[in-house]
Amino acid sequence: MILLTDALRIPIEKAVTEHAGEPWTVQDVNDMKDYASHPAAILSNGSYPVFAKFSSAANGLERFEIELAGLQLLSRLSGVSTPTIIGILPVEGGVVMVMDAIPGVEKTSHHWREIGWTLAQIHRVKGIQYGLDSHCYFGPLYQDNRPMQHWGKFYAERRVWPRFMGAINAGIMTTDAIRMVEKLIARLPDLCGPNVEPTLLHGDAQKNNFITAANGTFVIDPAVYFGNPEIDLAYVDYFEPVPEDVFIGYREVLPIDPGFRERRDLWRVYGYLAAVEVEGAAHLEKLVKAVQKYL
Repeated sequence: MILLTDALRIPIEKAVTEHAGEPWTVQDVNDMKDYASHPAAILSNGSYPVFAKFSSAANGLERFEIELAGLQLLSRLSGVSTPTIIGILPVEGGVVMVMDAIPGVEKTSHHWREIGWTLAQIHRVKGIQYGLDSHCYFGPLYQDNRPMQHWGKFYAERRVWPRFMGAINAGIMTTDAIRMVEKLIARLPDLCGPNVEPTLLHGDAQKNNFITAANGTFVIDPAVYFGNPEIDLAYVDYFEPVPEDVFIGYREVLPIDPGFRERRDLWRVYGYLAAVEVEGAAHLEKLVKAVQKYL
């Protein structure tokens, strides 16, 4: 595991030692590669675990710094809990981000509702326009947050269109798929409906980005901007189903528009295009089925 090579392990141990105020060395390792888009692991000295992830990307430092800024923004504006960041460390071949590991617990109905409460707590924060004053990343992909006043245009021009171009450039899109997405983009200002109040979004609110701990729910891996709250609601069960308790919990704090279920796949088109661009043709069928619903 790359995180255990001296070039990465030694800087991690030094940073955690300085943070903890006592000597800390890696004794236990839990590989988390199946839960992260980077090489990642929970490292522990036997009593104090930390989570570390490594990026060898040319813009890895910037991406981790923007991730940290997004966590800080969510915490500052909405008060949700986020992990303590120990450090962002330039290392040989890339950069490592180290944070406190949050010990998760097995989820009960209450915990699933708590995820809904947490998401609603974020969504109680409102803005004056869609977007943000800085860009961010959706996974490895650049996310353009330049502000706009109309949600339908923002979703078309800042979200769907760039990912559509990325999927085409990846050489994955068929001619029929390209034509369908082009038609959808032309209709988005109408399909998206009237403007809703710009709402603070997690931006990548799939369920693995909410960690349930004994002392509450923690939020990780955001792609923050102000948008339509239905975006986050559409991505909670984007990868796999979640109990209805999540949505019950959310509705205990904020309402969900009755038309959301009909629009859910419209908001997922962005994610499907991103998946096609990054992971390939395996996601093309999901994209096409989603688009066809709105043509």
